[in-house]
Amino acid sequence: MLTEFTEVLRSTWPAVEWRIIGQTVCADIDERYLDAVMKHLRAQHWRIGTIVAQESAHALDVRYFLYATEHPGWAELRVAVDPVERTLPSLTNVAIAADWFEREIEDLFSIRFLDHPRLGDFVRHDDRRPKRVLEEDGAFMMTVGPVYAGEAESALFLLETVGEDVVRAVPRLFFKYRAIEKIAEGRSAQDVLLLAERCSGTSAIGNGLAYCHAMEAALDVRVPRRACVLRAFFAELERLRHHMTSIREICASTALTVAESQAIWIEEQLLRISGILAGHRYLFGVLAIGGLMHDYERDELRTALAAAQELEHDVVALRAALETSSSFLDRIEQVGIVSERAAQTFEIVGPFARASGVAADMRVVQPYGAYADVGFEVPTEKDGDGYARLRVLFSEMTQSLRIMRSLLDGLPDGPVAAEVHTRAGSGMGWSEAPRGASVQWVALDDDGAIVRYRLTPPSFRNWHGFHVATENFAFQDFPIVLATLDLSVAENDR
Repeated sequence: MLTEFTEVLRSTWPAVEWRIIGQTVCADIDERYLDAVMKHLRAQHWRIGTIVAQESAHALDVRYFLYATEHPGWAELRVAVDPVERTLPSLTNVAIAADWFEREIEDLFSIRFLDHPRLGDFVRHDDRRPKRVLEEDGAFMMTVGPVYAGEAESALFLLETVGEDVVRAVPRLFFKYRAIEKIAEGRSAQDVLLLAERCSGTSAIGNGLAYCHAMEAALDVRVPRRACVLRAFFAELERLRHHMTSIREICASTALTVAESQAIWIEEQLLRISGILAGHRYLFGVLAIGGLMHDYERDELRTALAAAQELEHDVVALRAALETSSSFLDRIEQVGIVSERAAQTFEIVGPFARASGVAADMRVVQPYGAYADVGFEVPTEKDGDGYARLRVLFSEMTQSLRIMRSLLDGLPDGPVAAEVHTRAGSGMGWSEAPRGASVQWVALDDDGAIVRYRLTPPSFRNWHGFHVATENFAFQDFPIVLATLDLSVAENDR
C-alpha cells in the first residue's frame, strides 16, 4: 500500500524527491507544495501524528508527521524555514488539528504561521487579560482556577455565558510548563527515558514505550520477541489501573461516595499487583532502550494476571451498579456530547474519540511490538456523551484482561534486551497510551546524545477538543464533563 501511495505522490509532484524509509514515505518539500500535499494526505484519511520544529546553528526546519488510518504507514514532510523571515503557511484551513501545534511552535520558536486565526498567548501566557467574546446583554465570564484545593493541577477555564449554559469555554494551560523537551537536549537516551515516563506519572509505560520505539528506530535496534510480549503485558496492566482511576474520578464528580469507594478499592488492588510484580506501583523502571530492565518469571506473571482476573467480578458489579443508578445516569447521559464529526475534525484520540465512534487505536491502525499478533476488539460507542465514555472505559478493561491472557499464553523464551550501539540518527515512535496515541520523535548526535526530543502525549491533542464537550451545557455539568474526558494537565504541560 505504501509503495503504491508513494507512486501517486511522485506522479503528482515530480519535482519532489519521494523516498521510502522503512514504513515511512519521506520528502523535503518547498513550502509552496505544503498545502496541496497536506490536502491530498487528508483526503486519503491520514491524520497528524505530530509537528516538530528543529533549529540549529545552520538550519531551521519544521517536520510534519502523519499516519495512515486504513493501513500501516507514516509520512514525514520536511520544510526548510528562512531563519530571517521565519514564516510558514498555516495548515489550519486544511487540518484544524494543526492549530495547537502551530501555536506552540510560534511561541517557542518564533515561527509565524501565515493566516493562522490566533497566534500568541499560548505556552508563554504573554497576554494575561482574559478576552471576552460574548457581548450580548447579560453576558459574563466565569473564571475557574487556576488554583484549586486538593490534587488538581493548575489550569484556568474561561467560561462565558448569557444564562445558565456555557456558551464558550477556553482552557488556559501551561501554568507549570516543565520544558521536558529542552531539558532532554544533550542527555543520554536512558536519562531521557526517565523524563518520558514522568511526563504523566499515571502513564509511565504508555509514554515511555513511545519514546523507546523512537530511540530503537533511530538506533536500528531489533527488540527481542519476549521483550515485546512483556512490554504489551505491562501496558495492559497499566491500562487496567488507569481506567479504574478515571472511573473513580467520574464517580467522585457525581458525588457517588459508595461507588467511589468501591473504585478506590479496585484501583488500590491493581496498584498493589503492579508494585509486587514490577517493584513500583506506577510501573516506573520497567522499560529500557532495546527491551526491559529485567526479565520476569512466568509464575510471577501468572500470579499477577490471576490477581487482576479476580477483580473482574468487582469491576462488573461496579458497572452494573452505576448503569442501574438513575441519579447517576441523569448526570452523565446526553451531557458533554462530542459528535463523530467533531472527534474526526479535532483528531481526538483514545477512549475520548472511541466514545464518539472513531475507532482509531494505534495498536491496530499502526500495530507495534506484540500487538501485531494479538487479536482483540476495539470498543466504540456512538453517543459521544459522558455515559458513552464511561462504557468505553469499562469495555477496554475487559479487553485488556483478554490481551494479557493471550500474551501470557504465547510468551516465548529468550532474552529481554537487545544490544544497543549509539550513533547519530533520528526516529519516530508511537504507542497507544491509556489516554490515546502518544507520538514521539528523537534526533541524536554521533555520541548518541539527544539533539532534539519531541513529545506529543494524548492530552495535548485532546485538550484541543475540550471546548466541544463543554459548550452548550449547564455550568453544574462542567466538573462532570471534565471528569469523563480524562484530560491530564500535567501530561499537557510537559
